[in-house]
Amino acid sequence: MVQRKSSAYTLNCNGRLLALTRPVVMGIINTTPDSFYSDSRKQNIDTALAQAEQMLADGATILDLGGQSTGPGKPQVDAATEAARVVPVIAAIHQRFPEAFISVDTYFAQVARESAEAGACIINDVSGGTLDMAMLDTVAGLKLPYVCMHMKGTTETMQQFAHYENVTREVLDFFIERLEACRQAGIHDVIIDPGFGFAKTIAHNFQLLKEMHLLQILEKPVLLGISRKSTIYKTLHITPEEALNGTTVLHTVGLQNGAVILRAHDVKEAMQAIQLMQHL
Repeated sequence: MVQRKSSAYTLNCNGRLLALTRPVVMGIINTTPDSFYSDSRKQNIDTALAQAEQMLADGATILDLGGQSTGPGKPQVDAATEAARVVPVIAAIHQRFPEAFISVDTYFAQVARESAEAGACIINDVSGGTLDMAMLDTVAGLKLPYVCMHMKGTTETMQQFAHYENVTREVLDFFIERLEACRQAGIHDVIIDPGFGFAKTIAHNFQLLKEMHLLQILEKPVLLGISRKSTIYKTLHITPEEALNGTTVLHTVGLQNGAVILRAHDVKEAMQAIQLMQHL
């Protein structure tokens, strides 16, 4: 078993410190009509608040709010549409649960800015700053932690770019370049996300998960976002609704290989994986 480095990471979330002394769970709340896992769709503020309350009770440290589906082939919406979906929900959750660390899942600088004003304190960008050239400077100005994910192309075209000589090496090279761009922009706290399912085949995803411990050379916290994804349900010939057990298996592998944040639909089960791994 590959063990995560013992050193802890600390993130400055708008003046509040988030100490990652052990792995934590980021609960997924989608304010979209078309996310691939139907139970994660919470377009109504009241239902989103109820889901947030349950996730926090189940042990989530971070709540990740998204206003558009970024699955393969999904049509992209503009910044105004995304903001209209997600910002009011962020504001409501922040007001009801001010202690929660709220992340916004967006590649638009405008949405990042409006979400931060509403109470988000982490920016989660699936493009690593490649789809909106204003994103890195915006995050630096907000002085918030930044989740930098690996992707090629756009969410509509990325599967056309799922070609690698060595996926892990190329993802590592991408992060070396992007971390330097973040440093130059003035972003101090960066979380890296290998981007499972984004411009990657199922075989690429399994290789990357197997070799994810190599990303520790970057000395940044690693986020694992594999919950109920097609790597699981297509491999097992099941549906996303049936993919909880497979998710837990791959969460366990990810924790063995250095994951510090589990981005998950099912917070209770992800927390149980963390707790059992801590006893090992």
